[in-house]
Amino acid sequence: MTAESEASTERLSGSYSPELVLCAVEQPLAHAWEEAARQRHGIRVHHGSVLDVGAQAVVSPANSYGWMRGGVDAVYAQAFPNIEQTVRSAVLAFHGGELPVGEALIVPTGRPVPAWLISSPTMREPGEQLPADTVHPYLAARGAFRLWRDGLLDEGVLIRDVIRTIAMPGLGTGIGGVAPETCARQVMAAWDEVFSEQ
Repeated sequence: MTAESEASTERLSGSYSPELVLCAVEQPLAHAWEEAARQRHGIRVHHGSVLDVGAQAVVSPANSYGWMRGGVDAVYAQAFPNIEQTVRSAVLAFHGGELPVGEALIVPTGRPVPAWLISSPTMREPGEQLPADTVHPYLAARGAFRLWRDGLLDEGVLIRDVIRTIAMPGLGTGIGGVAPETCARQVMAAWDEVFSEQ
């Protein structure tokens, strides 16, 4: 977890009720999200770019080293100048240079919306093809959700007091080759586990 942000870290009022926006630019993933998320409170599906949601944070399904050269991470790198270096510096400072799959960290984007990026790797090496029986989408989602629920920003503010809405793209469904249905099922399993523990 890192760094102070120019963006507001003003506490949000009211009781804690997180909103997860599952994003898909391609129909197969959008359909898988919709099927998996049915009847779950606090989750909605957005057909379009993760950057169009207006969330306070976006999830980056990067690799363990923080390289952001492909897939949605390349979109983030273009949208947020210096984000790759910010993520890689945080990975080095807080995780010795390698953020394991299943762990997550948060960094400021340098923009007001989304103000934060949660890096939660789905693969160790950049460009890695994940096996059909992978559980990495589940691990990545669980890491992001636990950080959201329990993590602190540098100044000691609970992340959940600052971030109510997170936009999440497919985890491992691009370069990693994970089937949309597998990703959606695993992300929902992680959501149910983390947010039923409250």
